[in-house]
Amino acid sequence: MVQSLNRYEVVGRKLPTPSEPKPKILRMTIFASDPVRARSKFWYFVRKLRRVKKVNGEILSVRKLYEKNPNHVKNFAVWLRYDSRSNSHNMYKEFRDTTVEGAVRQLYSEMAARHRARKSCIQIIKIVEIEAKDCKRPYVTQFHDSKISFPHPHALPRNANKTFRSTYKASRPNTFK
Repeated sequence: MVQSLNRYEVVGRKLPTPSEPKPKILRMTIFASDPVRARSKFWYFVRKLRRVKKVNGEILSVRKLYEKNPNHVKNFAVWLRYDSRSNSHNMYKEFRDTTVEGAVRQLYSEMAARHRARKSCIQIIKIVEIEAKDCKRPYVTQFHDSKISFPHPHALPRNANKTFRSTYKASRPNTFK
C-alpha cells in the first residue's frame, strides 16, 4: 500500500543575477507525502528539465492543493514515464477515483504490481480529469453504465429492533436469494 500522498504546488526560480535580473518562475504540481519531499522532488525535476540546481535557485512557495469535490467519482487520465530494468517507457493510463491523490495512489500500486516499477522510477508527466466519453480503457468504461448494480448475494438477515437481536441463533439463516 502506498503511504499517504498529497498534492503540492511548488513555485521556484533561478536566483537573480546581473545578467538575468528577472529569471523565469517555474511552477510544478508534485505528489509527495509532505512539503519537504515535495521541495526535494521539485529540485530533482527542475535540475533535469531547466538545468537549475538548488544551490543557484530558490523556492518561492509551497502550498497543498485540495480536491474541489472529493465526494464525486471522476475519471482521470495519467501520462507517465517510468524506468524499467532495461529502458525508459512512456505510458498512458486511466483510473476512476474521487480525488487526484487517490488516482495517483492507484497508479503507484498498479505500476508496482504489473511492471515492478518503484515509486522513485515513475515520473508523472500529466494528470487530467476526463469526461466519460473520452475514456478509452475497458476497465474504466465498464463502470459508465447508468443502470449498473452491485448485487449482494450473501445477505445476512438482521432484525431492525435491537431488543430482538441476539449473538447466537438456534437455526442457521438462509443467506441465498
